[in-house]
Amino acid sequence: MIDSVVLPKWLDEYIFRDMGAKYCRSNSDMTVIDWDKGDVLNYLGTYFPRSYAESCCIFSDYFGQKIAFWNSKEHISIFDFGCGRGGEIVGLVEQIVRFYKSVKSISVYAFDGNNHALRICESVLERLADMLCISIEVKPIAWKVDDFDDLSVLQNVVPDDLDIIISFKAICEFVTKDRFEKSNAYAHILQAFMPKLRVGGIMLLVDITTYSDVTQEWLPRMMDAGISMQKCAVVHQNEGYNQPIIESHSRRAEDVSKVAWRLMINK
Repeated sequence: MIDSVVLPKWLDEYIFRDMGAKYCRSNSDMTVIDWDKGDVLNYLGTYFPRSYAESCCIFSDYFGQKIAFWNSKEHISIFDFGCGRGGEIVGLVEQIVRFYKSVKSISVYAFDGNNHALRICESVLERLADMLCISIEVKPIAWKVDDFDDLSVLQNVVPDDLDIIISFKAICEFVTKDRFEKSNAYAHILQAFMPKLRVGGIMLLVDITTYSDVTQEWLPRMMDAGISMQKCAVVHQNEGYNQPIIESHSRRAEDVSKVAWRLMINK
């Protein structure tokens, strides 16, 4: 599995030169949903490239197995739970186009509680469609999930028969803010959205590897516990709980992110 990625030149120029992104690393707990426009742009240059690199690494490895389910697809539908600025979607779409030439169009249901991030995500995916000469229909879902009722509303909005569901470093925010009354947030998200996948579809959870002061538990262990509760079939995952992935761009060489990830299939 590759573990080092360089941000493409067109994407580097678009986020840093055209959109004004800045590399601004922070070690503090982040609740991205509350960021204003300035915060979103200030951190676009840090966390977008990381999510892009993580997605590229994971999906190049998975799709490289030449799984028959994807071979004849012309259209693919994606739901991103907590899409942020969309780095993981760009990485995913690039790998789809790389491995499956039959795909001509992609629908992206992009959910996030931050409107500024959603607008950036839409803009980046529009540019990506032009660069790859593929149809990408973005369907933004602006909604804040504060409790179980909000999650139920979102669940009703998301369509059935999805091909791919992804969530990159978003569920940790729900843990930090204790959205689900100290119960396992990963289990609730899986219970809500795994049934939205068509048979053969996949769901990928990626999250940071820190210890939660709220739940007094390591997040990757919470992820595994939630997956076990829902009896999901894991078909691909990193070894252990702390995989380093290296990404480089014009503002930073060899920036390292550390994540835990699990990829599940709807059988």
